[in-house]
Amino acid sequence: MYHVSKEQLDLTEVDSGVYLADLAVTERASMKYWRVEPGATLPTHSHEHDQIGFVIDGTMVALTDGTELRLEPGDSYAFPGGEIHGAENRGGEPCVGVGIFVPPRGEPEWGTASEASAIESTD
Repeated sequence: MYHVSKEQLDLTEVDSGVYLADLAVTERASMKYWRVEPGATLPTHSHEHDQIGFVIDGTMVALTDGTELRLEPGDSYAFPGGEIHGAENRGGEPCVGVGIFVPPRGEPEWGTASEASAIESTD
């Protein structure tokens, strides 16, 4: 069994105002805790991993395929692998949740904005 307590969370700022921490990780899936500060944006990106998640606190706008969807506490979401997506926190408080990736995912490439820039330039 693998266990991570909240005291063990190692939050990393992967982009301005966007924080991630690994939770449970196996050979086939990974779960990440995420926090997006007010005004912060997750750059538009895609990855091979299926991603499902759950919003715990705050609100955020998910962006995909020209569509915006407001996510609130208690909402879940899913992005199939390869779907271009991003998100913005337009509210006044941090948005917090968990995301599960299959197969497991390491650090996002868009933390340096290199992948995001490449995708945005093809839009």
